[in-house]
This record gives sequence, structure tokens and C-alpha cells, in this order.
Amino acid sequence: MTGVLSGFAVVSAVILVGYIAGRFQIAGPHAASALTRTAFFITNPALLFTVLAKADLSGALSAYAPIALLLAGISAGTFVLCSRIWFKRPAAETALGAMASSYVNANNIGIPIAVYALGSAAPVAPVLLVQLLLLAPLYLTILDIASGRKPSLRIILTQPVRNPMIIASILGVLASLSGIELPTQVWAPLEMLGGAAVPLVLMAFGMSLFGSRPLQVREGRIDVIVATVLKSVFMPAIAYLLGRFLFHLEPPHVLAVVVMAALPTAQNVFLFASRYQRGVAVARDTALVTSVLAVPVLIVAAWLLA
Repeated sequence: MTGVLSGFAVVSAVILVGYIAGRFQIAGPHAASALTRTAFFITNPALLFTVLAKADLSGALSAYAPIALLLAGISAGTFVLCSRIWFKRPAAETALGAMASSYVNANNIGIPIAVYALGSAAPVAPVLLVQLLLLAPLYLTILDIASGRKPSLRIILTQPVRNPMIIASILGVLASLSGIELPTQVWAPLEMLGGAAVPLVLMAFGMSLFGSRPLQVREGRIDVIVATVLKSVFMPAIAYLLGRFLFHLEPPHVLAVVVMAALPTAQNVFLFASRYQRGVAVARDTALVTSVLAVPVLIVAAWLLA
């Protein structure tokens, strides 16, 4: 328990430094964007590859991947049900609300949280693979159809393999399963780059919090509240039930499943909303509110399960 709380304290401290840097514009107005792009294309893929290449993934992949898929389906389905019965939104807005209630920030926040709170980034990979290989193409197809666009099969099929973190994860899994060992001249730079992933992401996230004011737009406010409750409370609770009673995982793995489920809404939801100009405020506000709530939720999860 102490180790987990210490991990959260480290993460929170770096986020605070990023917030202060953003507040005083120490690195300029575009620093958060530059750090995020650097992490997305370089340091996060390096970290995922080095972690997965050295990990024993047979047990983790067999449990984490189906749980991640079940959780996403249950949470998203609950939002769709609420939308149909309660506040009735068009198909595109409903799809984005469902995505906001179930699509976790596995790369930007999940990696540092897993490294410092769980001791390894390995639990992130199955979640990332499920989301980007299965869920993202599904949501893109729904948004294309709902927006009156003809879905592009080429874009849908190639979207996952155009993501550097998916490519790195797949390569890491292959390296782990095959037992291939890279020469030191290749492995050492990858480890060094991977070591920069966590501080870069946390700094960028802290910078992005400055000036954010959620729930200012009245339209869609109920959508944000429902998606936030599903994402921050309902999804971690269901994760515990699935991990403990359906998959019969050991306590450390149950904690890992709950931590992954308690992560905030991913920025990809906002990117999709911005691309289609549908449900932008809901996606943005849910990502922000769940990011703030993630800290107390994760601490409670650690206190109960660690």
C-alpha cells in the first residue's frame, strides 16, 4: 500500500511541476503540444517495446485483454441505454459519449501510473491493443456512417498500424514470445528514450490543466455527468467484479485491472470529436473531469486492494 501511494505521490508531483510550468509559460505556449507529440511518436513507443520485450506476457494477455474488451462494452452500452431512455442524443453524439465513458487514457496517463503504482507498464499493452485494434476502428466507422460519410475500408484497416505505440507494442510482444535479444547498441538507446516517457507525459498533462474550465457549456452537461460517473466509478467497480469473481485473478492482477479501468478518458475521444465536429464539448469536459477524479479514485482503489 505504501509503495502504491508513494507512486501516486511521485506522479502527482511531476504533474504539479507541469502545471506550474504551464501557469508561468516557462517553455512557451506550445510546450504541452510539443511534449505530447514527442512522447507519442518517440518515448512512449520505446518504453512499451522495452517493457514488453522483457515481460512474461502469456498470463497477462490472456486475462487483461478480454477484461478490457468486456469493460469497454459494458460501460459504453450503459451510456447508450441512458441516452436512449433519458436524454436522447443523435447517433454520433451518443457514440462519442459512449466512447468517453469507456475509452481509457492508456498511453499518456496509463503508462506512468502503471510504472510507478504497479511497478510495470505491462498491463497497459493489452488495453492499448484492444482499444486501438478493435474499438477505435469501430467508433470511426459509426461516426462516418452517422455523419453521412462513406466509411473508408483502407483507413479503418490501417488506422491501428499507423499508431507508433501499437507498432511498438506488437514488436515488443513478438520479441518477448520469440526470445530475441537485441544487441546492446540498439537496446541501450531504446531504454534511455523509454526512461524519458513518463516525465514528458506527466509534464504535458500538468501543462494542459492550466486554464481548463469544464462544464461551462450547458448543452451536453448531463452527458458529461453520466459519462464521468460511468468512467470513474462504474467501470472500476465492474473491473473488480470481473477480475475477482469471473476471471479469478490474483490480488496484484485484480489491482492492475481496476487501475487500468479507473484511468481517465483518453484524449483520442476529443480528437475524434474534433475531427467530426460532433460532441466536442462532451468529449473535452469528460476527459478533463475524469482526469481530475482519477487521482482520488486510484488512491481509494490502492487503499482497498493493494
